[in-house]
Amino acid sequence: MKKYFQFDKYQTNYRREILGGLTTFLSMAYILAVNPQILSLAGVKGIPDDMKMDQGAVFVATALAAFVGSLFMGLIARYPIALAPGMGLNAFFAFTVVLTMGIPWQIGLTGVLCSGIFFAILTVTGLRETIINAIPYEMKMAVTAGIGLFITFVGLQGAGIIVNNDSTLVTLGHITDGKVLLAVFGIIVTVVLYAKKVPGAIFIGMILTSAGGLLTGLIQMPHAVVGKIPSIAPTFGAAFEAFKDPGQLFTVQFLIVILTFLFIDFFDTAGTLVAVASQAGMMKDNKLPRAGRALFSDSIATIVGSIFGTTTTTSYIESTSGVAVGARTGFASIVTGVCFLLALFFSPLMAVVTSAVTAPALIVVGVLMAGNLSQIDWKKFELAVPAFITIIMMPLSYSIATGIACGFIFYPITMLVTKRHKEVHPIMYVLMVLFILYFVFVHG
Repeated sequence: MKKYFQFDKYQTNYRREILGGLTTFLSMAYILAVNPQILSLAGVKGIPDDMKMDQGAVFVATALAAFVGSLFMGLIARYPIALAPGMGLNAFFAFTVVLTMGIPWQIGLTGVLCSGIFFAILTVTGLRETIINAIPYEMKMAVTAGIGLFITFVGLQGAGIIVNNDSTLVTLGHITDGKVLLAVFGIIVTVVLYAKKVPGAIFIGMILTSAGGLLTGLIQMPHAVVGKIPSIAPTFGAAFEAFKDPGQLFTVQFLIVILTFLFIDFFDTAGTLVAVASQAGMMKDNKLPRAGRALFSDSIATIVGSIFGTTTTTSYIESTSGVAVGARTGFASIVTGVCFLLALFFSPLMAVVTSAVTAPALIVVGVLMAGNLSQIDWKKFELAVPAFITIIMMPLSYSIATGIACGFIFYPITMLVTKRHKEVHPIMYVLMVLFILYFVFVHG
């Protein structure tokens, strides 16, 4: 075991790897509660039940996808990077694909499955480098930052801090309401913990918020701590149902869904790999060893996760918390994966996780994602315009896909008028045309 994971080369041991794996798990365990909340559209009123995914099944699918993904990453790529259904991608799935486009969640899972397969093909063939290079750096950063604003807005809305207003569209909610105050308390606690660099700050913040809700009676006490694992039947294999009627797969909407899942996962994974590897001192000549294996592990995890019944499974930047306490090999990822597997037995605790409890997690993760704003060269107007439009249109249109589409249409235009068209990759022109068609036929 030590030889396979090269403990001597990275000057590590079982204690450091186990501690690192546990720390990473605590840092990202919030996804076990947040993912079912988002995919079940909890808190969204006036929609039919068939648009909502079963929370219990999604909880199980989330834990299993994280277990399998982290196991693959640990064994195949041997990186101390854990995987789980990604934040932002789950929001895109629930609020854009299902709620806005009206696509059944079963077909949405088919889109996730297809994106995972395409990702695997791109990884094996080496085409991923071509696509990565085609998208300008500023646009990559804009997409991530825009998703950060979007999920922050979702968190504020779910907590009742931001509410609907017929005159101004949105306004501040009833701040003296008990559940709103609980969410505010959770946000403050989580921000303080994260600012103090406490390992697992987001997860601990959720625990403290839940405890506050239980003590004040705003959240009902769970009937048990350990319980029977919920059935995964409502979501397992649903991704294959769409193949019974292939006609619903050959639409512009479905193509946009696949491309968005593929695009976001593609760059989110690449960025996470570089960030974690750099922190762990694994980069060689500015190159990432075994990058192909890591990306392939990510794609396989997405395929498996979609079959279980959850959105794109991707590498988590929270893995840096495990690296910070000593994790250097894939053994730490295996430890994290086992922790997610054990979490299946604690499903009754999910009853205490309300929108007020998950709001702090969404907001803090949104802040971290918005950090990419600093990577955009705002002094160059031809780059600032498409980047800004991408970012601002996501929360305003309540659609990640719309934000990406608007930004990717404006980018070639601003580059053309400033005579920098030679710097635009042909793929960007193709995407511009596709997104224009998307607005004409989908939103026309």
